[in-house]
Amino acid sequence: MRDLLDPPIQTLTRAAAGDLGRAAWVTAAGFALYGFTVGFWRSPVMGCYVALKMPLLIAATLGCNGLLNGMLGLLLGSELGFRQSLQALLGAFSISALVLGSIAPVTFFLALNAPPPDSPQAGAAHAGYLLSHTSLIAIAGCIGVLRLRRLLERHCRTRHIALATLGAWIAGNAFIGAQFSWIFRPFFGSPALEVAFLRDHPMRGSFYEAVWASMKRVLGGIDPDLLSSLSFFIALAALIFWALLRIHRKRIPQP
Repeated sequence: MRDLLDPPIQTLTRAAAGDLGRAAWVTAAGFALYGFTVGFWRSPVMGCYVALKMPLLIAATLGCNGLLNGMLGLLLGSELGFRQSLQALLGAFSISALVLGSIAPVTFFLALNAPPPDSPQAGAAHAGYLLSHTSLIAIAGCIGVLRLRRLLERHCRTRHIALATLGAWIAGNAFIGAQFSWIFRPFFGSPALEVAFLRDHPMRGSFYEAVWASMKRVLGGIDPDLLSSLSFFIALAALIFWALLRIHRKRIPQP
């Protein structure tokens, strides 16, 4: 299990079939366990559906990002091909699966204690539930990719190439994974709709429209222009903090 949390550089060059199979099983099991707690709020049947769809979602995201990052590897100079990118991303997803699987008991009791789907507070509970799990999945995804930073820094010629590759992985996982999650919906199960494995028109709309609508519902009557301004200043503050952190790290002498 330690190899999954701190993968050696050899995994990008000659990974054993047993290591890849173990990482695949850990990824599928972790996401299936967490997925059941996500859908359980709507009904146990929805929990079983999501437990099956979560590993399928990861497999689809892994396939697309493996191809995309293989091409980006040539452009960014990381020298990571398609196979190596797939192996590295599988390791990242296995770490994310361990994180989400470990908090599955917490999210299960969260579903048990949330207002039920037939209560008057079901709409607000569904919106908050969606945002909470979206945040947890995003954090676990970033942890999985960031744990590969040292591996990339050892493999790439320069630290800048490693950071650029890492940024491309995070952006690709976030963008493609989010849209695939919209296509494979429902995961949380809207209280106003019947339980189903897939929606009738899975390609209609996008994930980002749904998150924006949920944010407006949770935040109430906040003016959209004010919300956009707040988002801009938060992003600007985060950028300034990141820049100051980089300057501070450069001033610290390396051992």
